[in-house]
Amino acid sequence: MLLTIIVFILILGLLIFSHEFGHFIAAKKAGMKVEEFGFGFPPRIFSIKKGETIYSINLFPIGGFVKIQGEQRPKKPARGWSAIGGKKDKRAFYNKPIWQRAIVLVMGVIMNLFLAAVLLSIVHGIGAPTVIEEEIEQNVRNIQIQIIEVAVNSPAEEAGIKMGDAIKQLVINDSRFIIYEVGDVQRLVARHAGKEITLFIKRGDEVLEKILTPRISPPENEGPIGIALAKTGLVTYPWYLAIWQGFKTTGQLIVTFISLFYHLLKTLILEGVLIGEIAGPVGIAVLTSQITKLGLVYILQFTAIISINLAIINVLPFPALDGGRLLFLAIEKIKRSPVSAKVENLVNGIGFALLIALMLLVTFRDIAKLL
Repeated sequence: MLLTIIVFILILGLLIFSHEFGHFIAAKKAGMKVEEFGFGFPPRIFSIKKGETIYSINLFPIGGFVKIQGEQRPKKPARGWSAIGGKKDKRAFYNKPIWQRAIVLVMGVIMNLFLAAVLLSIVHGIGAPTVIEEEIEQNVRNIQIQIIEVAVNSPAEEAGIKMGDAIKQLVINDSRFIIYEVGDVQRLVARHAGKEITLFIKRGDEVLEKILTPRISPPENEGPIGIALAKTGLVTYPWYLAIWQGFKTTGQLIVTFISLFYHLLKTLILEGVLIGEIAGPVGIAVLTSQITKLGLVYILQFTAIISINLAIINVLPFPALDGGRLLFLAIEKIKRSPVSAKVENLVNGIGFALLIALMLLVTFRDIAKLL
């Protein structure tokens, strides 16, 4: 449990820091005054001031922020002038050109994608878990038959089998079978449907014994015990190819996740049905607990995947997100004048409230699953 908490905090901290550092460094380069760089949301626990910027750690570690002077436009300023003293503040966010403001907003997303590419480059250098399609592969080690999906309410789930477990042996009627191929499991399980069998699985450094009974008439596309299998191994690349593979994999995941988000939103809007699962902080903590048992490579992969998801979500044109603020800049560019500060602040406030409500809803649902 302690290890899970430490890993969860490290993952969350790395994701937040990389995103907010993107905003921070872009604002500094643009000559804006950064008043505070905060980890977590207030109230403040600890802070230190270096130069003009306060660096703070706050009580609620579910996010972070970069406070830039003039980020919130006053409701009634004279054009191009500050509301205080009538003097133009050239370092204020809202007095900078649109393209500089856009770069500051988008740099958080770019840093999350860059972080994912770096992590996946490390993964490919250490050895990336890969589905093995051919009998012989170069640079492959730790080949195993791995569980890549567990059906809900299946014998496998009831026995406590998890995604990522590797099947090493199968015992039926005191006969022990060593597993080398996916077909070995499928044939043995199908032959003994309705009879108790024992699976010896590897989870991280542990070997666990799971007893279950394959179903005679399973639901469609689930199989007798309700698992999907793949032959996997760790594929290692030299450092110069690992970097290329890391950025290549990041690009592929971006395309995949954008497609998934499109279908999710399309189904939700047109049919009123939410397909797939949405995890909040509690759900991610539970996943972290499972991933931590699998080892460092899986933790790095998991962090990269969350980082890509965070980037895509943040760039959506929804109020209070970076994408929503970019949309306001696009409107300002088209109409050649800023959107009313009152309207912008109101829309962002409503958007923020909706995001908090969604996060609370998802968190309560994650907790309910654990009870």
